[in-house]
Amino acid sequence: MSAPYILVLFYSRNGATGEMARQIARGIEMGGMEARLRTVPAVSTDCEAVAPSIPETGALYATLDDLKNCAGLALGSPTRFGNMAAPLKYFLDGTSNLWLTGALVGKPASVFTSTASLHGGQETTLLSMLLPLLHHGMLISGLPYSEAALVETRGGGTPYGASHHAGADGKRALDEHETALCRALGQRLAKTALLLDPAKA
Repeated sequence: MSAPYILVLFYSRNGATGEMARQIARGIEMGGMEARLRTVPAVSTDCEAVAPSIPETGALYATLDDLKNCAGLALGSPTRFGNMAAPLKYFLDGTSNLWLTGALVGKPASVFTSTASLHGGQETTLLSMLLPLLHHGMLISGLPYSEAALVETRGGGTPYGASHHAGADGKRALDEHETALCRALGQRLAKTALLLDPAKA
């Protein structure tokens, strides 16, 4: 049996959400747990489009077993008209069996997003990602205002989860506050998962 891990599951088109995922993974490791980075393939309007089973670069594609066996979940997506991106929604739509068996009930979860504009739907996207997690019975962990960066940020950052303002070209790097909040979210998720670990009860 593998060591307990937090699954950092994300979709990233231009790299900003992927960088957030890496910073959250660092926070998870700072919190004392292993982080497992996984992504999902793009979806296409072409019915015959098929992605390779292993991506050419970056994180591996997630499997349902990655999700089933995790001790906690950080779920991330860029904003698409105030909602999560279709590839991530497509993956989540295929988790009915995990819902039927209650595989995710009682596990902690957090969400994160990146937007091109500062007011481009960060909070609605985070809320859209929380909905299926609530249906799965997961325990939602946000960012409290005791995190100084949440009060000081001039870019991304919400109590619903970590966020980032990537700019119109998608190239604005995470600033110090956004980075701090990503790491804080990861740490909080790891510490919560450890507190919920039945082996330590």
